[in-house]
Amino acid sequence: MNDDLPDRPMPPPATGLEESFVSRAGLKLSAALRSFSLNVNGLVAADLGSNVGGFVDCLLRNGAAKIYAIDTGYGVLAWTLRKNPNVVVMERQNALHTQLPEPVDIVTIDTGWTRQSKILPAARTLLKPTGVIVTLIKPHYESQIAKIQRGVLTPEQSQAELFHVISDIQQNGWAVEGIIPSPIVGQSGNMEYLAMLRMR
Repeated sequence: MNDDLPDRPMPPPATGLEESFVSRAGLKLSAALRSFSLNVNGLVAADLGSNVGGFVDCLLRNGAAKIYAIDTGYGVLAWTLRKNPNVVVMERQNALHTQLPEPVDIVTIDTGWTRQSKILPAARTLLKPTGVIVTLIKPHYESQIAKIQRGVLTPEQSQAELFHVISDIQQNGWAVEGIIPSPIVGQSGNMEYLAMLRMR
């Protein structure tokens, strides 16, 4: 899955325990890294929509060398991550318009209401040509139906919306190299999914 990146020793695996991460989001990314056999040890990453920093924490625990933590909020990122020398805190930054001083090996995405069709083109500008994206897909944020159902989709509706999102992603030049259901349900019990993408 990660043949385009240089060989690197694998770090000790994250424990997967909820209390291991600063937020539950860490569990989601941890499951994706394991399922996709994705080795981030020594890589430079950008995390879009960091919030408290669950994804950032997971990347650190799996050996990432540097992480740009990007979020529109201010003062939200956990202090343990804020003071880590391997984390570059980029607050009050809209991920759709962020520029970085270097291309990164991996972009991780959890941007709430921002649809994949909006955030992926922005993520592409931050990524090395051989880089990889792990994105959290939230069908209830992508769907028009959810708006009239108080933000909640049935499992069948979630899967149908996921199909449309993945189809759109592929049509826009991405290869979908893996997809898994999130080990944790989202808002109001909605199903979420994590996908691993590369540019064709």
